[in-house]
Parts: sequence; structure tokens; C-alpha cells
Amino acid sequence: MKLTIKGITEEKTAWEDAGISLPSYDIEAIRAKTKETPQWIHFGAGNIFRGFIAGLADNLMEQGKLNTGVIAAESFDGEIIDKIYDPFDMLTLSVGLKADGNSIKKVTAGIAGSVKADEDHFADIMELARKESLQMISFTITEKGYACIDIEGKVLPMIEADIVAGPKKVTTAMGIVTAMLRERYKAGGHPIALVSMDNCSQNGQKLRNAVIFIARKWLKRGFVSDGFVEYISDDSKVSFPWSMIDKITPRPDSSIAEELAELGVEDMAPIETGRHTFIAPFVNAEIPGYLVIEDSFPNGRPAFEDAGVYMTTRDTVNKAEKMKVMTCLNPLHTALAITGCLLGYKKIADEMKDDDLKALAYKLGDEGMPVVISPGIISPDAFIKEVLEERLPNPYLPDTPQRIATDTSQKLAIRFGETIRGYDEKGEADKMRVIPFVLAAWLRYLIGVDDEGKEMQLSPDPMLEVVRCAMEGIKLGEECKDMSGVNWILSKEELFGINVLETGNLGDMIKEHFVEMLKCPGAVRNELKKVVG
Repeated sequence: MKLTIKGITEEKTAWEDAGISLPSYDIEAIRAKTKETPQWIHFGAGNIFRGFIAGLADNLMEQGKLNTGVIAAESFDGEIIDKIYDPFDMLTLSVGLKADGNSIKKVTAGIAGSVKADEDHFADIMELARKESLQMISFTITEKGYACIDIEGKVLPMIEADIVAGPKKVTTAMGIVTAMLRERYKAGGHPIALVSMDNCSQNGQKLRNAVIFIARKWLKRGFVSDGFVEYISDDSKVSFPWSMIDKITPRPDSSIAEELAELGVEDMAPIETGRHTFIAPFVNAEIPGYLVIEDSFPNGRPAFEDAGVYMTTRDTVNKAEKMKVMTCLNPLHTALAITGCLLGYKKIADEMKDDDLKALAYKLGDEGMPVVISPGIISPDAFIKEVLEERLPNPYLPDTPQRIATDTSQKLAIRFGETIRGYDEKGEADKMRVIPFVLAAWLRYLIGVDDEGKEMQLSPDPMLEVVRCAMEGIKLGEECKDMSGVNWILSKEELFGINVLETGNLGDMIKEHFVEMLKCPGAVRNELKKVVG
């Protein structure tokens, strides 16, 4: 069985006999309508988009409530389009992994178009931008995709290149979307919503800040007019809704590919692109999924609520996001990722079988709860119970601490900074016990040596070279006589959302844990036992 339009049409019975659901709607009609009147473009053609966000469109199509699909735009890794989208007619085989070992398999066709957002396809992107029918552009490009300046306040080189080159020679996602808005303004100033669906705090604000930053730089260089800047600054014309997204979507696992092959599905092997994107024709993910979006769409929107999305106010989104990103899931994930890498684990689920690490996750959740405000639509207690008892321990979810550890420097302020700030505002920063250990473990992780003293590969991170440079000379088994680099790191609000050294005794607590972890092989485990004991 081939995952193509022809394959699912001509071999429909075989697919159904294999327990794989197929779209019931007219895929070709949807795609024709999308080409004529596109409504939704999405930047970031990777796994969470294919397995979750495009699945929302598929859901609405099945209900007859959406007659156009999503156009996937990829600005980072065009190889995804060449090797995963084109050969499989933009279809996705979605595999939902249950904790009991069973799975739900479904072919989805929510993606109705794809384009590389690069120089060769620039005209195609701009043509889409001019379409009055276009209601929204959404994003899953990771938090670093919105960054315009670095930790020292300097404009990032690629953003600077876009600023200097102007709107006709952009290469970054933020440069491209700002150029798209310029094109839309010139075509009549049609309204549109730009929706970040990335897993970061106040994502809509980050997106808005980036777009306006570039636009104002272009204004100074004469590339755009005052009217354009006014257009993108007017929420009734261009809105930037906030959102909270939650669905664990690991890298595609080879065991899933083997299972699909046994069912008769061909060519399912995962690949790694030249830019180190791990992707496959299928997406494996957990069953639970949450998406909360601020309902601010000046040109209309799909009926997301009918696909299980919470459409609500910005304040509710903010509370839901804080609940999840700052307390109930993401801090736990990051803590398990850092310590899991140091202790040699390869699966998050296996960490939850380790009494010390399991206790770390539970205690970290408890430590964050006092500063959580319930969003009302989701219970924090029920949410964290599901995370701790069902989601993280799911043995059939092939998620790794190494994947979660990616871009940790970009996550610390979100996942721990607000909790630290909440304690500090109450004058109780010194009462924290688990967060100081986790931040110390990150410093220990940066040494690049695991708890057995073996060299370990660190996950990709845009700040890795900078922070590792500050740690130069610090080695396992040697007394740390110079803490100036550590102090510099801990003072950076860009990393932690707060100057740790000015927050009660938090800085000293972190450094005490760090020094203990450096003493000898096995010291990380020993310090972990002290914290959770």
C-alpha cells in the first residue's frame, strides 16, 4: 500500500483492513478550492504541524465545516517538501500512541498545498499574501524563530541581512512574513490574523514584536511607508492572537515504521535531512492534545471550536499557557531532559521508572503549583495528574531527553522564570528546592560530560557556544576556583527572565548544587537523591 492519492483510492479496502482510517471527503476538490481561495498558510512544515495542527483541518473537513486546506510553507528546511511532502502527495499517516500499547492510525489530508519559502518560490509566497480570502498565517517555527536580537542586544546576523536587503530579498521566516504583509498592504490592506502556535510564553506578542521590529527598520531605510507600519500595528487589520499548544510529538520512531511495514504500508522509513530535521511520512504522537487560541481574527477563521480547540480571551490563553508552560508540563519535561541526559537515559518514559527522577518530576510540579492561576477551561490539578500518571510514563511514546534538551537556553525563562518571579514577589525565593537543582543541573550539563564521566553530545541550542565559553576551564573532578562565568550566566535576564543573582539566595543555592555535582562521577545522582529524599 502506497501513501499517495492513487494508493489510498485504488487500495482503499487494504488500508481499511489494516485498521487505518482514510479521508471521507473529496481531497482533490478541497485542493482545487484551496488554490482558488486560500484561507490558511502555516510556516513550519514539521511533525507537530502535520500530526496535530493540519489534523484540525482534516477534522473539520470530515465534518463538512471546512472546504479548503492548509498551505504548508517551509522557510528552514526545504528538504522536507522534497522528501516527505511531494513523494506522498502531502498526505500524512497519523499514529496516535496509547499508553496500553494500542494505537489509532489515520491518513489525513488537511494539508492542501505546500511551498518552499525561499528565493526560488518568492513570487508564489507573495501571490498568496495578496489573496483577499486569506484569513490567517500560523507558525510552528520554535521560539528561536521569532528572535531578532541576541543575548547581548545585537541584531542577529540573518535578521540584519533581511533588514539591509529589504522586503524583496528576505530569507528568515520573520523577514518573509513581514514582506508578505507589505505585499498585502499594497494589495488593499486586507485584514489577517498571524497566529503563533509555538510552545512559548506570550507567543503572539513575540511574533508581533519581531514583525514590527523589522518593519520599523525597513521604514528607516525607505523600504516601506508609515502607512504600512500603521497597518500592521492596527489589531483590527493585523491581529496577533496568543495561543497555548500542547501535544507531545516525538521524532518518528523506526519501530513504528516497522509496524506499518508489517501492515503492508510501503516506504515509511524515517529520514534525517541535511539540516538535521528528523521526519517521516508518518507522525507518531500521544493521544492527548490541547490548543487554546485568543479569538481575534479580523478576516474570519475556520470553526476551530468544532475540532476541540478552546477559542477564548487573551487573559484565559495567558493563564492556560502559564499553567502548562510554566508549571504543569514543560518545566517537568526540561528537568527530566537535563537530568536524563546526564544520567544516560534515552527515553522519557524510562526516566519515570527511576524513583529519583519520578520524585523530581512530582516535586517540581508541587513547587510550581502555588503560583498557578487556573484558566477555568482546564483544571491545573487534572492536567498535571494526566501529565504525571499517563503522558510522561507512556512507554509507547518514543520521546527522548535529548530531543527535549534542544534549545534549552531559549526555554529557561519561560519554564522557570515566572515561577521564580512569583516566589520572589512573595519574598519566598529561598523556599524553592527543586528549581535551584534543575538550573544547576543545566550548568553541569553544559560541561558536556555525563554523570559517569563520559563525554556526551549536547543537543542543538543557539546559545550553546556562548554559554559554554563562559564555562571554559570548569571540569568534572576539579575544584571550581573561578565562578565568574557562572555568575555571568546567572545574571542574564535574557536566559532566566530574572537576574538570578539578585533573587534572594537563589544564586548561591544553584552554585552550591553545581559545585557538588562537579566533585566526582556519580555526584549528579547523589545530589538528586538529596533533593528528592
